[in-house]
Amino acid sequence: MNKSELIKHIATTAGLTQVQATASLQALETAVIDTLANGGAVELKGFGTFKATDRAERQGRNPKTGEAITIAASKNPTFKASKAFKDALN
Repeated sequence: MNKSELIKHIATTAGLTQVQATASLQALETAVIDTLANGGAVELKGFGTFKATDRAERQGRNPKTGEAITIAASKNPTFKASKAFKDALN
């Protein structure tokens, strides 16, 4: 399912127009990104938790030249599914 299919599904399920469903999805995306960028976590009971994790600086290699390079530290978003979500899949 891609984003446009998700919007259609939200509109149908919630009885919204596609414009309203698009606005709702964009608001959710923005809220999650802003919260993670500010060091917080977003916990949706029965669905899962979004949070940012720190990734340390590390050494890597340029595959073309074999030269050692330093890969900068970064933050990566992670998602951990809730038990209810996992149970629904199994």
